[in-house]
Amino acid sequence: MIDRGLSIAEVDGLLEVAGACVDIVKLGWGTALVSANLQPKLERYAAHGIPVVLGGTLTELAIRQGRMEGLIDWLRELGLRHVEISDGTIALDPDYKRGLIERLSAEFVVLAEVGNKDADFIMAPYVWVEQIQRDLDAGAWKVITEARESGNAGIYRADGEPRTGLIDEIAHAIDPERLVFEAPLRPQQVWLLKRFGTECNLGNIAPDDVLSLETLRLGLRSDTVERFALGDTGSAGGD
Repeated sequence: MIDRGLSIAEVDGLLEVAGACVDIVKLGWGTALVSANLQPKLERYAAHGIPVVLGGTLTELAIRQGRMEGLIDWLRELGLRHVEISDGTIALDPDYKRGLIERLSAEFVVLAEVGNKDADFIMAPYVWVEQIQRDLDAGAWKVITEARESGNAGIYRADGEPRTGLIDEIAHAIDPERLVFEAPLRPQQVWLLKRFGTECNLGNIAPDDVLSLETLRLGLRSDTVERFALGDTGSAGGD
């Protein structure tokens, strides 16, 4: 789930209604730096056993400004055990990214991200596979496939339609259980659940959509009721 700046009251409401459906929370892009309620919010999530990761854009900024050590110290100070390493906004040297994943995976759970936030940027499927495999080999727990919070880049076309051939080629080479497919839009969620099973790992889920997604997984909504009501539950994953 992506937290774009929830209030404490909103976090409490979310946890009351759908906390059991959330596996990990990402504080979107650099919002953690300007959130006045960061510490109490982290305490709320921690009390419910929900890990929190800062947005990958913040890691990219730290790298660009030469302040990665400061970011690592801040993660320790906040008590965060997860970190996202992405290169969707700035270009990272592959050797540098690999070395950073190798280093941080000794202390943190690393979520790497592959793909560009520019909707006009097209990357060949084999390049996606090579980059994903490289990040996994370096020690990433899972690799996120880029889509932006708008769902119109990376593994999706500008209109939000899934790049089905690309996604299938990635999943043919990489175990989908090691992937997190960003899917902020309901049609994207439906397509991925039907393609990879009800427990497919989905990311960039808006707070208001968490319960809706859970009903999609369980076949309690018309989009998936015929597929999943009879028990076709697929493979492993989470939100």
